[in-house]
Amino acid sequence: MIVVDTNVIHYCWVRGENTKIAQAVRQQDPEWHVPILWRSELRNVLTAYLRRGMLTREQIVGILSAADQALAEREHIILDALVLDVVASSTLTAYDAEFVALATALSVPLVTADKGVLKAFPERALTMAAFLSAQR
Repeated sequence: MIVVDTNVIHYCWVRGENTKIAQAVRQQDPEWHVPILWRSELRNVLTAYLRRGMLTREQIVGILSAADQALAEREHIILDALVLDVVASSTLTAYDAEFVALATALSVPLVTADKGVLKAFPERALTMAAFLSAQR
């Protein structure tokens, strides 16, 4: 079981240079947990693809559906106090803090590509490559 942030979710379902490694993370540990916030963040990312003409609405609906199915029953509401604890001990946004707070609450790693999160919480956050290396 791991917590993944929206970057990793995005990389897993939107083909690009990080897709292969994100899918390797999913293959290694498919039990991904997320704060409910992931939905809004992924919609926001996909909106940029739509507006640039890089993905169609139908493709976006398919991506959202696939991610929704994969993360079903693994979404969490994070207590305000836990998010604020993370915010108080870092310069992270409340959005990023939700992922750190969830990983901390579940006592599992947070897999992320966010450099700020990695720097602020090196004891909790791992890059995709570091996660895969640690599993070998």
